[in-house]
Amino acid sequence: MTGQVETRVRYAETDQMGRAHHSHYIIWCEMGRTALMREHGASYSELEERGVMLPVTRVEIEYRVPLVYDEAVRIETRIRSVRSRSVTFEYEVYRSEDEVQVARATTTLVCMDEEGKTRRMPEDVLEALRAAAA
Repeated sequence: MTGQVETRVRYAETDQMGRAHHSHYIIWCEMGRTALMREHGASYSELEERGVMLPVTRVEIEYRVPLVYDEAVRIETRIRSVRSRSVTFEYEVYRSEDEVQVARATTTLVCMDEEGKTRRMPEDVLEALRAAAA
């Protein structure tokens, strides 16, 4: 299942060349990931209240076409894999105007407790993520 989030390149997100700075793609991926998780009953804030932390441990981004100020952007997010202690997300970033894919990315998150020790994800979280991946 794919989740979608739309945004626009804000002026503060551009570099000296007027293009979206590469660091903001990570933020856009986070927007897509948190929206997808929330849609499937696994919101970050609720997980953290339960002592379940999901820090990003790996990021890969392939930049294909630059974006400029005020261009509309669509981030499509899907789950690539769910394991007992980790989840990997895939992202495709499109310029909305002409549907050109501007970037592809993946992130891996590992489940940890509040002390930073790796732990198994709670069963209800695994079920929600697996349902989102289907």
